[in-house]
Order: sequence, then structure tokens, then C-alpha cells
Amino acid sequence: MNLLKLISFNSIYILLSLAMISWAIAWTNAKIVGEYLSFYNLIFFRFLLGFISLLPFLIYNKKNLPSLKAYKYIIIPSILFFIYNIAFFKGTYFGEAGRGAILVTTLNPLFTLLIISFIRKKIIFKEVLGIIVGLFGGLIIMDVFKHGFDIIFDIKNIYFLICAFTWGVMTVFIDLAQKKINPYIFISLCYFFTMVISWFFTDFKLIDLSLLDVRFYFNFFLVSIAAMSFGTSVYMYSTSIIGPIKASVFIFSVPFLAMGTSFIFLNEIFSLNTMVGGLISLIAIYIVNK
Repeated sequence: MNLLKLISFNSIYILLSLAMISWAIAWTNAKIVGEYLSFYNLIFFRFLLGFISLLPFLIYNKKNLPSLKAYKYIIIPSILFFIYNIAFFKGTYFGEAGRGAILVTTLNPLFTLLIISFIRKKIIFKEVLGIIVGLFGGLIIMDVFKHGFDIIFDIKNIYFLICAFTWGVMTVFIDLAQKKINPYIFISLCYFFTMVISWFFTDFKLIDLSLLDVRFYFNFFLVSIAAMSFGTSVYMYSTSIIGPIKASVFIFSVPFLAMGTSFIFLNEIFSLNTMVGGLISLIAIYIVNK
């Protein structure tokens, strides 16, 4: 029996929790590495490292490579990955990393739920309740009830809105694709094709290796290997085990952690409403997975 099939739901939940921690830290990492390289160069090298780190899994499972017809399930998520990462790096560069993490992680599951509900034409009450509770927690973290809803649509947050929408759509495609393609092969090839797509926009002449210090390499390792090779891979694999809605709701745990790291390393505001909203968002995870 395939060892992966023996992994219990509890193990998946633990791995997802660790993945969310890596994602939360990544928002701060992204803002820091954005000081060194252009957005497209960052995307190329991020996915290059991601693909190399998963290459052993691809070689091991080479007998399970998909047919040419199945590559349509890989190309579309790869394009979405590219769009998401453009918005991700631009958003963290022009806006606040912590606040961006909140906006993306609270809207993402809502988009996922709406898309899934439209496809299956069925709405489960606890899933809707969990999304609403999580969204409410996110609004508290952003202090919307004090500053108004205009703060969500500030020009600095536009890229984060793109992140939320593209990731929601991508979650649905990931779930569909992994029912037809081996998860590790799917993830590895997605990273490869996203790397290829970004290569056409990469300008290697802009790279000055003398300006890349330990601070850059440390943060780039976390945003690439920790957040993507581990975090994103775990998330993508988990959607095939527990479903896209339950997997996406785990993202509600990211805002609290992201605001904490951005406060420590970027001096962004970390307030009481952040803690309260973060705890409410964690309750959303429990509701959906109960």
C-alpha cells in the first residue's frame, strides 16, 4: 500500500499548520527580498529553487508522468501561480506585509467557497458559517469598524486583492488536477512551468550579486524553500486529501502570525484587535473542520 495513503487526517492538519506558519513568515520575507531584486527575477529564482527541491520526487515518480492531454490541468495553475506571485511581491513592496497577509488570507477562502458552491450547486451551512466567522475576524484585525471599509480597497491593497482572487481560483484547479495527476508530479511540474513562464520576463542584467548579502539569502530561503517548497506543496497535496474548502480555511491562521512577524522585523503595528481577530479566525478553522 502506498505510504502516502496511510497519512491520517490529523497528520495532514499538523502539516497544514506548519505550512501556514511558513506562509505567515513569508510575507515579511517577501518585503525584505523585494529590496534586492526585481519582482520578475524574484519569481524566476523562487520557482527555480522550488523545482530543484522537488526534482527528486519527480524523478522517483517519472513512470507516472501525465499524458499530453493532462497538461492543461498543469498549465492553468502555473499561469495563476505566476499572476499570484507578481501581485504578492508587488503588494508586499508597495504595501504593508502584515496587513496584506490579512486581506489575502481572509478573502481567499471566501472566493474558494463561492467558486466551489457555484460548481457543485450546493452550500453546506458549517462551511458558510466558518467562512463568515473567519472573514469577521479578518475585518477586526484590519480595524475596518474604526477606519471604514475604504481601507480594504486602498490603492496599496489592490495587489493583495488580486492575490486573494487568483489563489481562490487556483485552489479549485488544484483540487481538480490532483484527482487526475499524481500530487507530487503535479506540484513539481507546476513549479517548472511557472519558472519557464517567468523566464520570459526576467532581466538577468539587473542582478548584482555583490549587493546580495546574508540578509537576502536567509529571507529568500524562507520565502522559497520553507514557504513554497514545503508550505505550498503541503497545501496543494492536502487539498486532494481533505478538500479545497477545508484546506483553504486553514489560511485563516496566517493573519495573526503574519502581523506578529511583520511587527518584530518590519516594525508594523501589532495591536489588541490583531490578537482578537486572529483568535476569531482560528475558531473558523474549528467550525469548518468539526
